[in-house]
Amino acid sequence: MSDADSQQVPRPPQLDAVFHVSDVRTDGDRVLYYGVSDVDEEELTRRVWPAFREQGYEVQVARTDRGLDVVVARPYSTGVDGVPWTNVALLCATLLSTLLVGATAWYYIPFGAILDNPLLALEAWPFTAAVLGVLLTHELGHYVVGRYHGVDVSLPYVIPFILPFGTMGAIIRMRGQMPDREALFDIGVAGPLAGLAATVVVTVVGLSLGPFPVPAELLSEGAQVIQFHDPPLLDLIADALGRQTSYDQPGLTVHPVIMGAWVGMFFTVLNLLPVGQLDGGHIVRAMVGERQETVASLVPLALFGIAAYLHFGRGLSLNDSVGLWAFWGLFSAFIAYRGPANPIDDSALGPKRKALGVLTFALGLLCFLLVPIEVVVV
Repeated sequence: MSDADSQQVPRPPQLDAVFHVSDVRTDGDRVLYYGVSDVDEEELTRRVWPAFREQGYEVQVARTDRGLDVVVARPYSTGVDGVPWTNVALLCATLLSTLLVGATAWYYIPFGAILDNPLLALEAWPFTAAVLGVLLTHELGHYVVGRYHGVDVSLPYVIPFILPFGTMGAIIRMRGQMPDREALFDIGVAGPLAGLAATVVVTVVGLSLGPFPVPAELLSEGAQVIQFHDPPLLDLIADALGRQTSYDQPGLTVHPVIMGAWVGMFFTVLNLLPVGQLDGGHIVRAMVGERQETVASLVPLALFGIAAYLHFGRGLSLNDSVGLWAFWGLFSAFIAYRGPANPIDDSALGPKRKALGVLTFALGLLCFLLVPIEVVVV
């Protein structure tokens, strides 16, 4: 007798139609069905998943070391359980790191002065609001659409860091299974589109604030500074508003809020790389199916090619974006190796979503630069 006999467990007829159950056991909130399947693992999951989902469970199929198949059903989450303390702690830490980095690197407040009076770091709140506003809007786009499709996704985790922005970005965890290509596409595309909308708003605000003064001591002859080049989208918005993104007068630069827009555009490019479980990987997997893995295998080669071209063809150093693209070549190879998210129902997308996917990548190209950063001598 199994330890599930005295408990009410889901047993949809779709399971018995293709799976010969020999034992049912419980392990915490999980229900494990041992037996032999008439179909392969992928087909078994596809057939029983909708029925289990209607009863509030998600299923995965595995194989025991005794050669038996096992269907594992576990309740799926429909919301946030309790206070997400990890998310809150990371958000607080990132608020502090972006304020500190913003104050010292972009508002030119000496670090010693902040040690004497920590409240001086609050002068950088527009920078922090711009950077975190763009990143969180991107991730909340994924979160809202994920919840709409009934996929178990976490609230955003923002990651504190040091220079140049005080953060390494933000992520969400997709803990649940993907029901179909439409859900995979919608979740993947929602982040970049929401983030780009926030980026445009931040760009308009930053440009309207006008130039920002740079202390004269930072402009001494022969000093090296990191120059962040303008993505095409930033120039297009500036031209439409009749605003400048550079100034001939020494000692003037764009307002630090513009760096929030730059971060939004650069992270859009990175997230749209069509590899693994990045946004671009989700979108392309939904659009072209399993051929996405062929596309993903070419991405690291393309990024290494860009790094090689910049170094050997244009003579740029590792600091001048060469190292940046080489790093992302390695990182994308790792992500591609882990593979994409595979939907339960692999039916093809309709033409409207495919057109939206093409548009999203086109908008991403407006944020792309061969040389995003460069070390220059003033």
